This record gives sequence, structure tokens and C-alpha cells, in this order.
Amino acid sequence: MTKERSFKRRVRERMSKTGERYTTARSQVVQKRDRLESTRLSDTTDRPSDDKVLDVTGKKWDTWFSVLDEWGARERKHGETAGYLSEEHSVPGWWAQAITMWYERSRGLRLKHQQADGFTVYASKTIAVPAEVVFDAFVNPESRPGWLADGSMSLRTAQRHRTARFDWEDGSTRVNVSFDSKGPAKTTVAVAHERLPDPDEAELAKAAWRERLTVLKKVVEGR
Repeated sequence: MTKERSFKRRVRERMSKTGERYTTARSQVVQKRDRLESTRLSDTTDRPSDDKVLDVTGKKWDTWFSVLDEWGARERKHGETAGYLSEEHSVPGWWAQAITMWYERSRGLRLKHQQADGFTVYASKTIAVPAEVVFDAFVNPESRPGWLADGSMSLRTAQRHRTARFDWEDGSTRVNVSFDSKGPAKTTVAVAHERLPDPDEAELAKAAWRERLTVLKKVVEGR
């Protein structure tokens, strides 16, 4: 879905809800979009806690941000910074991306969810089943409909029980998933939905993935 198609869809949705004429609905959608795009986000309400990032990576948010300041991350590209965290500090891949994103947001370098190729949202859930069960729920086309009712994915590549990459619906956006085994019967699944066209689509996708993972947890734990 292109950015223009996404914008027109939101205008039509507003018209159907409010009964407004096209020009009025379009004006309201434009105002909302402009407010989003003019805001540099310091809001941290959806950021994982200090305790969580400390437990996984060994440092709290402010410490990581200081490390990146000293390294010169303000002048680096997103991929360079994530690579530095992964290679020099052994930060797991999903967390290297998340720390980089939150650093860039905290320093006013990008909008919420913004990446070089669009907008990316993240969602994760810890589920009380082995990694292979959660992995199968994603990669097996016969298992997927049991929890994914509002979209479709086509598998691109996978590393058994560890990662999977998908095209989402028409292929204009991507879904990357990691499966982190926490023992014989506990797995954290982390989803990154990439290349979303604008902030509104990103917020919708984030809320949708939170709901999907909640449904997934109920489905696979109930087996």
C-alpha cells in the first residue's frame, strides 16, 4: 500500500463514520497527519522498562544513550548504529534495533516509528509453550488462520525455531519475527512490521500486532 492510497483510505473511512463531505474529511485527516509529522517524540510510554532492557542487554536506557552519544551515533545511519550495538556490545538483534530507534527518537532525529525506508513498529509477547510451537504457528499456513484473522503473510525466509521473515499482504511491507526460547516451555516472540507508509498506519499496525499476539498466546497455550 502506498502512502497516497493509505491517505485516501483514511479519508473514506472518516467520511463513512462522520457523514462529512470529501473536502471536510480530507481537511481533518490532513490536520491529524500534520500534527503527527510535526511532533518529535520524547514520549516513552510504549518503551520497554529500564529493568527489562537492563535484564536483556546489561544496561539501562540512559546508559545506552550515553554510549551512543560518545560513539557518535548522531551522525551515523540507523543500520550502522544497530550494527555497532550488535557487533561491539553483543546486543541481540531485535534489541539492537529497538535501542537504536529509541536513541534516535530521544535525540529528535526521527518521528515515532520512523526508519530510513518508512515506519517500523514492534510488539512482543512471552508465551508458555516451546519455541517450535510458536514458530509453527507463524510459518505453517495451516496453523496461521487460527490466530491471524485480519491479514495475510507469505513466508520469505526462516531459520528454524529462531527467525522468520514474511511479506505482508501485497508485499509492500514486511514482517520480521524472532523466537527467543526461555526454557523448555517458554518463548518470547518479537515482531517487527517494517516499511509502513506513514505514522497513522504505524499506530494502527502496532495496535493490531498487540491484539494478534494476545490471540496467539491464547490459541497456542490452550492446545
